[in-house]
Amino acid sequence: MKKNYQLLFSMLLVAASAGSHAGESRTNNQCTPHLGNAFLKHCQQWAQGIEGQRKADLGNGNYLNPIMAGDHPDPSVLKDGDDYYMTFSSFEAYPALTIWHSKDLVNWQPIGPALKKYVGSIWAPELTKHNGRFYLYIPAKLPGNNNIYVIWADDIRGPWSEPVALNNDRIDPGHIVGEDGKRYLFLSHGDRVQLSDDGLKIVGEMEHVYDGWQYPEEWDVESYAQEGPKMMKHGDYFYMTLALGGTAGPPTGHMVVSARAKSIHGPWENSPYNPIIRTESAAEKWWSKGHATLVAGPASSSKKPDWYMMYHAYENGFHTLGRQAMMEPIEWTKDGWFKAKGVDVGKPIRKPKGGKAVPHGMALSDDFSTNKFGIQWSFFRGDVTENQRVNYKNGALELSAKGTSPSNTSPLTFLTGDQAYQFEVDMEIDPDAQGGALLFYNDKLYAGVGINKNGMVLHRYGMDQRTTAKPADMQNTLRIRVTNNRHILTIHTSTDAGKTWVKYGVQMDVTGYNHNVAYGFMSLRPAIYAAGKGKVRFSNLVYRALP
Repeated sequence: MKKNYQLLFSMLLVAASAGSHAGESRTNNQCTPHLGNAFLKHCQQWAQGIEGQRKADLGNGNYLNPIMAGDHPDPSVLKDGDDYYMTFSSFEAYPALTIWHSKDLVNWQPIGPALKKYVGSIWAPELTKHNGRFYLYIPAKLPGNNNIYVIWADDIRGPWSEPVALNNDRIDPGHIVGEDGKRYLFLSHGDRVQLSDDGLKIVGEMEHVYDGWQYPEEWDVESYAQEGPKMMKHGDYFYMTLALGGTAGPPTGHMVVSARAKSIHGPWENSPYNPIIRTESAAEKWWSKGHATLVAGPASSSKKPDWYMMYHAYENGFHTLGRQAMMEPIEWTKDGWFKAKGVDVGKPIRKPKGGKAVPHGMALSDDFSTNKFGIQWSFFRGDVTENQRVNYKNGALELSAKGTSPSNTSPLTFLTGDQAYQFEVDMEIDPDAQGGALLFYNDKLYAGVGINKNGMVLHRYGMDQRTTAKPADMQNTLRIRVTNNRHILTIHTSTDAGKTWVKYGVQMDVTGYNHNVAYGFMSLRPAIYAAGKGKVRFSNLVYRALP
């Protein structure tokens, strides 16, 4: 069998080299998820970054999507001189709205979260700058209070203001200044509101200004779902770039469309190139492509700058990783429309001209010695009191217990973009507490193990199923290793600080732990939790991507 995979791999190398697209670098290791795990392990196509995490910059003048691996949906991109800033929907992860910085659109470095106060599940934000001040418009869904909030800062690195409610329950705001000098937010369903000059409140009534573009009835989509209007002025026109078709459901559903008008007040004319981008077949590498922002490349001072679309998509076979951030080149036509260049976004693409690479990504490992809440960490659905549960002591994160299981403890999670990985962590558990390590999608769907004075608790399918005996020789400390090898979850424990390991008796397939099964728009994330009474001390957490 191994020889057969090697032969198949060699044949695909030749085919991929012969079939390279014009304008792209050649790639001799294109993967397909339908060939099985054994083949995929031989197929390393991305560059490796910190801890072996995959990254887009191949180091040879090309990049390979995703630009931001893992759950980075609804990208909002701001070009500010030679700098780019980007943020994404956070949904139930708090602190929220981490802002990323780049100078070349390919390599991105985190600055930190802009929002720490829990206002609900955060959908499709808008990052913009007006008169020297940065603004974030934030749709948040909370039972009984769906709202759009705004926060602002004079420095992108903060501090950011407290959230101000605009008292509008729509989603997906897109900010623009009209030819009349007034500020507007375009919203889902083709509606619009005017903002005050300071951008901190709504002026007047909501107006319906755009009816949308209709795709053919025979296309397989989730629903019409006109949303995500991203606004810009280019030349003589205002451009509205939108998402249609729903972000989940069929892989061919989501799409990007565009309309333009000479006045911010319309009328809006649909692009003859609609849909600008769309997944046309389930055989493609990237599914449900949509929700795009247009951005000029680093060499934008030239007469013919490069232009790109930043959008999100699901990776074929890896819905668990969430919607990942993509970048695709576009071109402007002589009559003032834009269209995709038609490259295969599953293969290497030439990097934008100009710009310098910043260090990409961040370490996910944490030795908890800095007495600082790491940028990688977030609570699931944590309110403003969650940070009071965290204390740093003697090289450990001391987490006060809450609730009875992962479903009601607001676990600490971090985001990963690797198809296969493992993490290890030491736990010291108070007598009446329960600590655990797991893969967590949401409070209804998770898998892993917990430890308490009575034994080991199996978590799977979002249930706390049974308790078995504790590992031999365990006192109140244990090291746990959680491995997610392309959706096969394996757990090991060690009572001697990782010198020897014992495999837990149950393995799990977590392929279905995703939005299409459980809603929520999240991704499957490594997590730790503390339940019961007392505290759990976590130390020496080590993350590594697997080949």
